[in-house]
Amino acid sequence: MSIEDKSLIDGTPTYLASGDPARRVTDFAFHTVSAADYTPTWLSNLAEDVTLEGSMMNGAVQGADALRAIVGYIRTLYTHQDFDFAGPYGDDGFVEIYSARMCGEPIAGAVLVTRNAAGQAQHVAANYRPRDTVLHLSRLIGEHFAGTPIAEHFVASGD
Repeated sequence: MSIEDKSLIDGTPTYLASGDPARRVTDFAFHTVSAADYTPTWLSNLAEDVTLEGSMMNGAVQGADALRAIVGYIRTLYTHQDFDFAGPYGDDGFVEIYSARMCGEPIAGAVLVTRNAAGQAQHVAANYRPRDTVLHLSRLIGEHFAGTPIAEHFVASGD
């Protein structure tokens, strides 16, 4: 197969969400909850020096308060989330795979949380797609946190 092969172009993206509020997810404690009411269990059990990095940012942000602020703000931008999976991964991990709508555009995320020996979320890596929506998300976060150390990790509004 060559790069000129048309089968590599115009594929249907896998991040197009249905927007069905009835979708269900299983959380870390294996409870079924409405996606509209879903709050990640790991978010309430963060190490004080937890780190966050992702495709929407440069570098990593450290600290439980900063991570809660960023994740909390991102959640306000979503009109809905459809979870394909949210649950434990291996001995010390947690994974969320979801699609959402943000500012009328589809966005999908894969979030990997690694826990420390105390069971606290120690590192969070969030990968989003498509790129244009990721850049828009990064700008919105940068604007929201303008004037704070968090903003330096995100796209400036003039970029």
